[in-house]
Amino acid sequence: MPNSSSISEFLLLALADTRQLQLLHFWLLLGIYLAALLGNGLISTAVACDHRLHTPMYFFLLNLALLDLGCISTTLPKAMANALWHTRDISYAGCAAQVFFLLFLFSAETFLLTIMSYDRYVAICKPL
Repeated sequence: MPNSSSISEFLLLALADTRQLQLLHFWLLLGIYLAALLGNGLISTAVACDHRLHTPMYFFLLNLALLDLGCISTTLPKAMANALWHTRDISYAGCAAQVFFLLFLFSAETFLLTIMSYDRYVAICKPL
């Protein structure tokens, strides 16, 4: 009989030990999440609805807002659920998915910020 083991879940480090602090963390994370949703949603709506904002820089801002929505929606809901339901575990597949999406979205955001800065450089230093 071979000796083998498999990992099915990870235990996360708790933010706080007392229930009151866990609820405080939940409400704080919920406020941050709702503020990010509202801000990025307003940016997306404004750029999509106003035809005067259909320029390359606002196109980049729209994509940056959508990437930011993806980044914050990758990890924050699980952290809020852990704080609210007093759990500390995450499945192996869930952890792998979070890491994959977080790295993908952060690298796309970094790439987009690089393109935006190059666009501003060309507009300022080499105008038409």
